[in-house]
Amino acid sequence: MMILSFDSSRTQAQQLADQLGLPHQPVEVHHFPDGESRVKVPSPLPQKVIFCVSLHNPNQKLIELLLAIAASRKQGCREAYLVAPYLCYMRQDIEFEPGQAVSQLIIGELLSSRIEGIITVDPHLHRINDLSESFIHCKTTSLLAAGVIGAFLEKDNRNSDNARILVGPDAESEQWVKAAADTSGLPYCVASKERFGDRDVKVSLPKVDFQGKHAIILDDVISSGHTIQQAALALTEAGCSQVDAACTHALFAPGATAALQQAGVSKIISCNSIPHETNCIDLSPLLAEAVSKMAG
Repeated sequence: MMILSFDSSRTQAQQLADQLGLPHQPVEVHHFPDGESRVKVPSPLPQKVIFCVSLHNPNQKLIELLLAIAASRKQGCREAYLVAPYLCYMRQDIEFEPGQAVSQLIIGELLSSRIEGIITVDPHLHRINDLSESFIHCKTTSLLAAGVIGAFLEKDNRNSDNARILVGPDAESEQWVKAAADTSGLPYCVASKERFGDRDVKVSLPKVDFQGKHAIILDDVISSGHTIQQAALALTEAGCSQVDAACTHALFAPGATAALQQAGVSKIISCNSIPHETNCIDLSPLLAEAVSKMAG
């Protein structure tokens, strides 16, 4: 087996290769002036190849990944697997308005017909039960990061002077918050959210005594940061002595980090599914175990 990666995921791929004791080689990409990509994989390749690429900022990455998978088949690869710590185009899982493309199904069909298996972490599966419903042609593994986040928070808890509590910003976050609470031993609660638009949300806290508490808001993705921002403002108003935020995927739109800090968030903790300055938690042991089970 061999790990292949692109420039944007080089560090993640090397960490995965180190965990598995496998060689790691780059996919070479040349960009032409008009934006086209020329892709070159190592030659020859072993029969099993693991492509490690986190698919944020996905459009160009998807094309280059598809080209690399096709090229690998001509260099000896018989089984191609994709480790995508962050998996793109999962938001649109139904046709919200007539004429909209259901991107989750389309990308699932596109990728799963070209690989033997996919491994990802906390994919956006709000209206389906399993990733296999979208990736119908290959094996699928969806990992939960809540356990490793909880383990990190349990260790970090020893350095906290105030009682800590995990807070889910909305009902959808409860699955992650509960799992992290089970691992860390910390109490948790879940707020409710009303959305009035992409950038207009209202977060209402449950009836919990937050006075003097150190709250950690936990969600799967921080993108615009508006939900976390509103939750942080509400928690500060409720008397929290400190408010932190934690997530699996640090997408962080421009200005999101500054907005969270202005809302009173002291510390931001994220997994390294997407390279970001807030990365504190390494997912490579979790991913390596899944690779061994699927492709080993």
